[in-house]
Amino acid sequence: MAIVKMKKLRLMAVRNQKEELLKQLMIFGCVELREPENDGLAPELSQYLSRESSGVSERRAEKALLQQAIGVLNTYAPAKSPLLSAKPDVALSEFLNRQSLEKYRSVAENLIADEDRIKRIGTEESRVRGLIESLAPWLSFDCPLETEGTRDSIMFLGACPAKASLDDMRARLAEAADEAEIFEVSKDKLQHYLVLLSHRSQHLKALEALRDYSFSIMSFSGLTGTPKECTDGYKAELRALAKEKNQLIEDVKSKAEHRAALELWADRADTDIAFSEAEDKLMGTQSTVILDGWFPAEKEAELEKLLGKFDCAYEVTDPVEDEYPDVPVQLKSNKLTNSMNMITNMYSLPAYNGVDANPMMAPFFIIIYGLMMADIGYGLVMVLAAIVAMKKIKPKGGTLAFCQLLLYAGISTMVMGALTGGFFGDIPYRLVHLIDPASTWAGLPYLFSPVNDSNTVLYGSLVVGLIHLNTGMVISFVEKCKAGNLLDGLFEEGSLWVILIGGIMWGSTMLLPSAPAMLGKVGVAIIIVGSVLLLFGAGRHSKGVFGKIGAAFGCIYNTLTGWFGDVLSYSRIMALMLAGGVVAQVFNTIALMPAESGGLNVLTVLAFLVIFIIGHALNFGLNLLGCFVHDLRLQCLEFFGKFYVDGGKPFSPLKVNSKYYDVIE
Repeated sequence: MAIVKMKKLRLMAVRNQKEELLKQLMIFGCVELREPENDGLAPELSQYLSRESSGVSERRAEKALLQQAIGVLNTYAPAKSPLLSAKPDVALSEFLNRQSLEKYRSVAENLIADEDRIKRIGTEESRVRGLIESLAPWLSFDCPLETEGTRDSIMFLGACPAKASLDDMRARLAEAADEAEIFEVSKDKLQHYLVLLSHRSQHLKALEALRDYSFSIMSFSGLTGTPKECTDGYKAELRALAKEKNQLIEDVKSKAEHRAALELWADRADTDIAFSEAEDKLMGTQSTVILDGWFPAEKEAELEKLLGKFDCAYEVTDPVEDEYPDVPVQLKSNKLTNSMNMITNMYSLPAYNGVDANPMMAPFFIIIYGLMMADIGYGLVMVLAAIVAMKKIKPKGGTLAFCQLLLYAGISTMVMGALTGGFFGDIPYRLVHLIDPASTWAGLPYLFSPVNDSNTVLYGSLVVGLIHLNTGMVISFVEKCKAGNLLDGLFEEGSLWVILIGGIMWGSTMLLPSAPAMLGKVGVAIIIVGSVLLLFGAGRHSKGVFGKIGAAFGCIYNTLTGWFGDVLSYSRIMALMLAGGVVAQVFNTIALMPAESGGLNVLTVLAFLVIFIIGHALNFGLNLLGCFVHDLRLQCLEFFGKFYVDGGKPFSPLKVNSKYYDVIE
């Protein structure tokens, strides 16, 4: 696959056809509009151009209104739908019919008004409950709260910490004000709730005496009647508020039948926003409008046919090299490479004149993921989950890419699990020997085992890394040749390949005793030749002796540390394969312990199932995420680092947008 070639469109149309033209371009869905450029326009025309205005702010407000109304319905009347279900279809003609949806504006506004009132009721309920709670310690006090005293006496309601001694307080009060007394109304773990009665001439002395005991006055201003009467009134108020709240919630639920229409209108609002934003990018005069944009070159014939229906003049050109940074990027994908779009988008799209890495990355990502997970059972779960999701929800875009990646990675995991003999760890072997301890069955057959052959797995991981890195170097070499930089490719990638070939020849004499000694000597000579080429290439653009020496030392350091680190990074394949297998075996051991000690019965079987399911669910979840993250790192850092030029801007054409519905012709 490759990066889709783009062409630039410049168009001038009569003003009265503007809306229909944009509408047809939206349905066409393959033109990305951009701000028009003044270059190439006649000076006498440029002075009359002005930016087109649109109602984008109104459209966004409308979308916010609808989203809020749908959120109210989802809160108080959630939709009952299957766990996995596809979005409903809607015909394009119905989707674009704004008049049929305007009548639901009042429904949305009423829903929002109901929610606002429900929230205010909630706030009021909290306030009333707080008052009831504050009055609870005073329920046995039968004096009206508005009572302040008599002509000669004054009364205070207050509280002090529960650790304070009332006897000490009374004694201290008697010394300071002999015409004052305190009475306890109630007590809890934190406080004493007290009434202070004092002659008006001594109340200041009384309060001063009680200050040492942290006595604080409690105010119930605005309340009339006894605490019990006030509490009863507030409880009646709570019941009235609850009744009103329930009525509002029922009113919201009764509007749930309009959910589908509101969602359809919200999708239409998204499209209206895109339409209005496109209008903002147009320039025009009193009688014409001008637009610039990009479209895929393969769609040129269809676009020309569409534009032929309008009174317009247009120009289609290929982008020049200076425009490459501004050209949007779209990747051409098939069923295999489409699964990699999610990864590429997470990292960064390639530059327009760069390389689409997906075709070469796809097999490596899928194989490496399978090696890391390497379990038939886990792979089977992934495959089944992907198939069910794709059948039930009919995903598109990024969701489809994720499901495809899950499917391919699951198949790879099953294959690698068959090579390592893993099926939910070693559970087949453990179950057989639990049922028949005398069995001689050695478990599922395997080509290599991460537990028993860890060195072999490590060496294999490093070999996979060498192949992966060299693939990136091949891509880099080819791109340099296409750009006319053959010498750069020979000195940079070519010299490393010479060193690698020499290293393989020299290393074979150490690993294979039967190899001729001359092979090792030739290998050393080839390594020396490759090193000379590498050092010469590193310093050939440097000036002066010291510049060349510095470039040579930098090349030696970067090559040794860079390549050693890159290759060693692939040891994570072995580490994850080993970790996943060992953890699975640990959970199997724990799950079978009750049965091994107590024999097979209902309780031990249930214990096994619970531990087995929970344990493997945890291991599967951790490995699912861990393998993805580490595989992603190998692709984005090690592999992309050899050739990838990022910075591409995603192709965002004017098209019909929908979240809740699938729009069909």
